[in-house]
Amino acid sequence: MFSGSLVAIVTPMHPDGAIDWPAWERLLARHLSAGTAGIVVGGTTGESATLTDAELLALVERARMKLGGRAALIAGAGSSGTAATVERARRLSVTGVDALLVVTPAYNKPTQEGLYRHFEAVAAAATVPIVLYNVPARTAVDMLPATVARLAKLPRIVAVKEAVASMERVRELIALTPKDFAVLSGDDGTAAAAIAQGARGVISVTANAVPEAMAQLMAAALRGDREHAQRLDAPLRALHEALFVEANPIPVKWAMAQRGLIQGGMRLPLTELSEVFHASVRSALEAAEGLCPPATQAKSA
Repeated sequence: MFSGSLVAIVTPMHPDGAIDWPAWERLLARHLSAGTAGIVVGGTTGESATLTDAELLALVERARMKLGGRAALIAGAGSSGTAATVERARRLSVTGVDALLVVTPAYNKPTQEGLYRHFEAVAAAATVPIVLYNVPARTAVDMLPATVARLAKLPRIVAVKEAVASMERVRELIALTPKDFAVLSGDDGTAAAAIAQGARGVISVTANAVPEAMAQLMAAALRGDREHAQRLDAPLRALHEALFVEANPIPVKWAMAQRGLIQGGMRLPLTELSEVFHASVRSALEAAEGLCPPATQAKSA
């Protein structure tokens, strides 16, 4: 379930911020055609902080029906408080999702013991597998490998999305966790290198823009074909970087709107990509599309 290219999918919106449901259906179909292994709904890239619980449930339900078991369905369940996360985990567990992605609580800056107790409580409340999510650049707290190792002993905690772009971090996680525990990269730029160290795949931002290319890259990395993986990754490197010139998902939504995949709407406090970055993001997107021409992408949409 947790291997290959999994997309942290954007939430398509109209210019007024309302969810664009026809575009949601098209994006899901596009990922199925492209070979994306899993869809993460309501993650950071999906603007989780601005989605209501009702909207998240509706996104998950429509995704479940559209995917029909052809790709893993993972729902973002994290929040800054344990009680709220526990309640969300309970509600989402019964929607037919394959797993929940639970980010470390933002703003509170808990200790490692606080993190352990938080995830322990969430795992006890959920009835589906839990994927831990460590992204200190967004949450202001870093869940250390030793804490992940403790949590990996709990029955429902089966994987971690690690967004610290360090191969030393990846190696430590692999060494400390059981063989059946999946380490997933949360950093597109180092995902192939992470797989070479023992990671199983990536939860990707870049896959929103070029899903076929990311699926091919992860497949090559997983079968150990490093030379082919490097050739595939080379034209993607500039895009990996360009999609973070401003806060995610601002650049990726702009890039997708340029290709007519979505309208590009988003909710405040996020705003449209600054004009100064348009040329660099467009150039990086065009280079990455060389692996998979836009005509193919449009057909799969």
